[in-house]
Amino acid sequence: DPSHKSQALYSQFRRSNFCAANPAETLRYVPEESKDKVISDEAVLGTLLKVFQALFLNDLNKQSDILTLLPQPVKSKYQDLLALQHQRVNLLENRHQQQNMFKPEEILYETLGFSVARATSSLISAGRGVFVTKGLVPKGAVVSMYPGTVYQKYEPIFFQSIGNPFIFRCLDGTLIDGNDKGISKVVYRSCSGRDRLGPLKLNDTTWLTSEIHNPLAIGQYVNNCSNDRAANVCYQEFEVPAVFPIELKQYLPNIAYSYDKQSPLRCVVLVALRDIRQGEELFSNYYTIVS
Repeated sequence: DPSHKSQALYSQFRRSNFCAANPAETLRYVPEESKDKVISDEAVLGTLLKVFQALFLNDLNKQSDILTLLPQPVKSKYQDLLALQHQRVNLLENRHQQQNMFKPEEILYETLGFSVARATSSLISAGRGVFVTKGLVPKGAVVSMYPGTVYQKYEPIFFQSIGNPFIFRCLDGTLIDGNDKGISKVVYRSCSGRDRLGPLKLNDTTWLTSEIHNPLAIGQYVNNCSNDRAANVCYQEFEVPAVFPIELKQYLPNIAYSYDKQSPLRCVVLVALRDIRQGEELFSNYYTIVS
C-alpha cells in the first residue's frame, strides 16, 4: 500500500528521456519487444497454467456448472488429475478432512514450493508490502501478478488516476490500474460483469476482496527498492494467448477496459531476479519494466 509509489510511477512517463541523458543510472527503457525478458513467455504461461489448474482442481466441487460446458476429453482430464492429486497430497488432505478446504496460499506452496502474502512493509512509512511467507522462490520464478483494469493509452483514466498510486505504465503506454478501492474497484467489477459468459468468469474479481482466490494477484503491493534494499523482482509484460483454457480464465486478475476479443489480454508478472528466502520482502524497481 505504498504511498510513495505515486511520484515514482508518474515519473515513468519521463523515463525514456531521463535514460537517454543519464545512461549510467539504474533507470531502464527497453524499446525492443522481448529484448530483455528475464524468462520466456512459455515459462510464464507454464507457471500460470500450473497454478491455475491446481486452484481449479481444489475448487472442483464448485465448478460443476463450468464442467458441464467443457468437452468430454477436458472433463476426463480434470477427473484424472484430481485422482492423481488426491494420491500426492493424501496426508494434507486427511488433515483437512475435506477436498475443498485447502487455502489458495497452500495450493501455491504445494505447486511452486513457496507462498507469498501481504504484510506490513519493512520500510518505514511504506504501508503494506509483499513477503515470502513459506518456502524458497528460485531465481527466474514468477512470484506475483499485477492485477487491475487494462487501459489502452487513448482510453479515459483521468478520474481513476487521481490520488491513485497503483497505476502501472507498460512500455507501449498501456496502463494497468491495480487499485482495489474507490472508482477503480467499481470500473473493474463493471467490466467483469460485462465479459461474463453465463457461469464462465473470464477474470478474477476476488483480488478486490480480502478472500483472494489467486494468491499471486498481489503484485501491486510490492514496494520500490531503496538504496539499502536492492530489487529482487522485476516486472515482465505478458499477453494471454488465445489458446488459454477458458475454464482457467477465472483466475486471471486483469480485464480490458474496452471489450475487444481480437486483442490479447495484457498482463504483468513479477519475476525473481535471485533466490528469495522465507521472510524476505519483495522489492521491485518501478522504473524497470521488460516487455
